[in-house]
Amino acid sequence: MEELIKNIIVGIGEDPDRIGLKGTPERVARMYKEIFRGYDESQKPKMTIFPNGQDGIFYDEMIIDTGKFYSHCEHHMVPFFGDYWFAYIPAKNGNLIGLSKVARMVDFCAAKLQIQERLGQEILDEIWKSVCLKDEDIIYYPSGMAVVLQGQHLCKTMRGVKKEGVMITSHLKGCFTKKSVKKEFLNLIK
Repeated sequence: MEELIKNIIVGIGEDPDRIGLKGTPERVARMYKEIFRGYDESQKPKMTIFPNGQDGIFYDEMIIDTGKFYSHCEHHMVPFFGDYWFAYIPAKNGNLIGLSKVARMVDFCAAKLQIQERLGQEILDEIWKSVCLKDEDIIYYPSGMAVVLQGQHLCKTMRGVKKEGVMITSHLKGCFTKKSVKKEFLNLIK
């Protein structure tokens, strides 16, 4: 990979032996392994789940987690980044999610060459699978789950059309597809 990066430096008209660029191919190679760790399944976070009601309290209302995400456009290999909102409504006989693991799963899924539409769906699918509880032949699903991403894409702002703006995508499952639940969620994340 270092040799390829050196060739890119030459290809853009720079001298890879210039003092400021010494070591750059090795640094960039190490950085790529870090920021594209989403291809390494051994680094996928294990979701921590807790049986709903294990402490005698059953929770069946909306739970929302927010944070930041950072990814790279698969078309131009430049960053896109922004905010995420993750929400779920646990089933009474289902599971609660350890929220720090939501952020870790967002980071893992984002650590690939991506498009925002697929990123949101992948986050939703990975967390959904992790939370489902199988008891003998019965699978207990959450009542619903949602992911909204609002991203700024450098492939739009620093090249091409060179326009500011954000892209918003939503991914809804279960009761979040119902108009009233969707409306409540969107009002809460305004």
